[in-house]
Amino acid sequence: MSIEVGKKAPDFTLKSESGEEITLSEELKNTNVVLLFFPLAFSGVCTKEMCYTRDHLEQFNNVNAKILGISVDSFFTLKEFKKVHELNFNLLSDFNKEVSKTYETIYNEFFGMHGVSKRSAFVIGKDGMVRYQEVLEDAGEQPDFDTITKTLSEL
Repeated sequence: MSIEVGKKAPDFTLKSESGEEITLSEELKNTNVVLLFFPLAFSGVCTKEMCYTRDHLEQFNNVNAKILGISVDSFFTLKEFKKVHELNFNLLSDFNKEVSKTYETIYNEFFGMHGVSKRSAFVIGKDGMVRYQEVLEDAGEQPDFDTITKTLSEL
């Protein structure tokens, strides 16, 4: 299934860092959602991306958007990552790699590891439609947060 702008986003349920089940369709009831897939907690670029998001959360709140960070790390790892970096949004564990595969945002091989999420961003409107998508092949790059914010402001 190809994830395209203008198409309905595939629904999913994943465990948050606290062990709570989070379902995309439930999150979309009152707000837009930004899905930020990232390769691995505690890696340099991922830490930078998640801390940037933390530091700019008000910017996303101002355009009625909720952030969900997603990686293939266990929710135990994500709990510590969130605590250490004082992240103020939910991190979701796609440990079984199902959502990363569905969203076509997974490396076959990443530094010798198989099945790691690619750094990606998806803006999902309250109507469940994909409004923006960006899948980065180079894990050293960051999502285009200016375009993400602009997209959200137009919803």
